[in-house]
Amino acid sequence: MLVHSKAGRWAAWSLFGLLFLPLFALPLLVVVAASFATHWSGALPSGPTAGNYAAAVRGESLQALTTSLGTAVAASLLALTVGTWAALAGAALKKRGKRLLDALFMLPVAVPSVVVGLAVLVAFSRPPVLLNGTASIVVLAHTVLVTAFAHQSVSAAIVRLDPAYEQAAASLGARPAYVLWRVRLPLLLPSLTAAAGLCFALSMGELSATMMLYPPDWMPLPVRIFTATDRGSLFSGSAVAVVLMATTLLVLLAVSRVRTRASYR
Repeated sequence: MLVHSKAGRWAAWSLFGLLFLPLFALPLLVVVAASFATHWSGALPSGPTAGNYAAAVRGESLQALTTSLGTAVAASLLALTVGTWAALAGAALKKRGKRLLDALFMLPVAVPSVVVGLAVLVAFSRPPVLLNGTASIVVLAHTVLVTAFAHQSVSAAIVRLDPAYEQAAASLGARPAYVLWRVRLPLLLPSLTAAAGLCFALSMGELSATMMLYPPDWMPLPVRIFTATDRGSLFSGSAVAVVLMATTLLVLLAVSRVRTRASYR
C-alpha cells in the first residue's frame, strides 16, 4: 500500500521500526556484540576482545568456512541447472502438467529439512549408489532443498518474457537451440543470478539436514557454530556466526552487482 501523506509515512516508518528492530535487527546486533565479548554482564555481553575472531578465521573454523563455500557453490550450480531445465521444459506443458511439476519440486520445501536429510541418508546408504560418509551426500541434500527456489524463480521469469524476441529470431531462421542460448537464456540472466544468490544463501545456512549427513572431514560452518554453542562456547560461536553472515552477504553483494549489469545488457 502506498502512503502519500507525510503523517502516514511517519506512521508507517514508526511501525516498521517497532517491528523490525526487536524482531530482526536486535538479535543480530546481540550476536555481533557477543562475538566481541568474553562474558555476560547483566543483560548484555561485556569484556571487549577480538580474540574470538582470531579463532574464527583459522584452523577448524576456516576449514568449515571453506567446506560451506564449496557445498553452497556446488549445490547452487546444480540447483540452478536442474531448476532452469525443469522450468524451460515445464513452460511447454499444459496447465495440469505444470502444476504437477511445480508440486514435485516444492515437495522438499513442504516437509521439514530433517526429513529430507533422513530420506537422502536412507536412499543413498546402500549400493548401487553409496554416498553415505562422503561430501557428495551433503551437496546432494542441499541441492534437493534449494532446487525448488531456483525452479520457481526461473518459472516466474519465463512467464514474464516477451515472446516477440524469440519469434523474431525464429522468423529469421534461427534454430531452437540457437534461440535458447542466444535469446532466451540471456533474457533470463537477471533471474538466473537472483536464483543462484538465493540458493547460495539458503545452502550456507542449512543445518538440520546437514547434521544427519555430514562426514567428520566435511563439516560445514553452521554445524561448527552449533557444536561450539552446544559446548557452551557462546562467544566464539557468535564470532563464527558473524563470519558466516559476512561471507554470505559479500557473495550476495557480488551476485547483485552481476544481476544489475545483466539487467542493463
